[in-house]
Amino acid sequence: MSTTKPSLPKGTRDFGPIQMVKRNFILSTIKETFQKYGFQPLETPSMENLSVLMGKYGDEGDQLLFKILNSGDFLKNVDKETIDIGSKGILSKISEKGLRYDLTVPFARYVAMNHHELNFPFKRYQIQPVWRADRPQKGRYREFFQCDADVVGTDSLICETEIILMISEILDHLKISGYTIRINHRKILSALASVCGGEGLENDFCIAIDKLQKIGKEKVLDELKTKGFSASKLDSIFPILESNEGIPAILEKIEEVIAISEPGMEGLADLSKILDILNKYDSKFSNLVIDPSLARGLSYYTGTIFEVTLDDGSMGSLSGGGRYDDLTGVFGVPGIPGTGFSLGVDRIYDVMEARDLFPEKTSETSQVLFSFFDKESQDYCLPILSKLRKAGINAEIYPDLNKIKKQLAYADRKNIPFVIIVGDDEIKSGEVTIKNMISGEQERCTIREIVSKLKIPS
Repeated sequence: MSTTKPSLPKGTRDFGPIQMVKRNFILSTIKETFQKYGFQPLETPSMENLSVLMGKYGDEGDQLLFKILNSGDFLKNVDKETIDIGSKGILSKISEKGLRYDLTVPFARYVAMNHHELNFPFKRYQIQPVWRADRPQKGRYREFFQCDADVVGTDSLICETEIILMISEILDHLKISGYTIRINHRKILSALASVCGGEGLENDFCIAIDKLQKIGKEKVLDELKTKGFSASKLDSIFPILESNEGIPAILEKIEEVIAISEPGMEGLADLSKILDILNKYDSKFSNLVIDPSLARGLSYYTGTIFEVTLDDGSMGSLSGGGRYDDLTGVFGVPGIPGTGFSLGVDRIYDVMEARDLFPEKTSETSQVLFSFFDKESQDYCLPILSKLRKAGINAEIYPDLNKIKKQLAYADRKNIPFVIIVGDDEIKSGEVTIKNMISGEQERCTIREIVSKLKIPS
């Protein structure tokens, strides 16, 4: 039998123990914040029926879905005429399921299937991997975790406000600085498109201005003009799209341009109300901006939209989200509005790693290792090890009969901060030697003293 060189699929990563401890530090911070704000956990299957996934992310999203071949002879229903149609004709014959592309559509499917049993407003958080057949690059993977929090069954703008509070609390707790929370409203985007002569062309308008930072003003203008937008009217709105003025000034300028649009003014009123609610929470955000060029989630967001970016541009967005009026409508259950956001754990991890933001304690697994000289002292360690674990202390014993030097090297490589050393003297005295692996200091202690020394306050 031939051997195969092990490899990973492009766009995926292994996470060893050190990396997993760091990831868990991020995830526990996120979970604790979600739960603090009243969100409950939910999980959905890794795969969904393609009928659930297809058509929810636009044509590009459909192309990026990982499809799962039907089990058994997946080609049994494919004849020559079907093959001649091409890949789209074949797909329905060979694949019925796909890996989930995000957590929002599976959540909408769950709500549609269970809405009679749910307690509305329903607040859920979900932390699971998603898959996209995208081109791998820095900060972009084919398999990655998303952390979503959504509230459905309410129109209250308190929900948008608490999203801003949660984003800020999570990133601040992780000590990620230099970020900006950008917010906008889909009705403002629609109004701006209409002002420029693009009635009914909102998607074309949004797709173009979303490229403003990447390709620049002139190319965006050229793209919009070819779509039929008025050149002179575009010139009048670009000062707003490129503005970096404070919130009061930008709101005033937006109002001047879209005052004739009733829906646009509704969107502007929503943003003003969110800011007012934030003030009532006694929360002030120097890193919150109104960005009228922000366009995302064109296929389902209908109200406020959010995006979190790093000011140094070293990474793509860390978080994004928005309000949707009728996401469950595509599953035959209309009239359930909601709002939510997603955090990109993998990008947050990469930022924290690059900036050396992880606390040292996250590299610890066990607090203490039991080390011994012979079989008798190994046996002596076992009941003590059990007592420490019952006291809530992460502890382990070196499993093999080896030299003390090798046991200490094991603890050092694993970043275990304390080693309890047991030999004949310790057995006779009833005390053990505890070595601080960082300072190198050693002292003799009773078991009770060790428990007191190592026990983490609850």
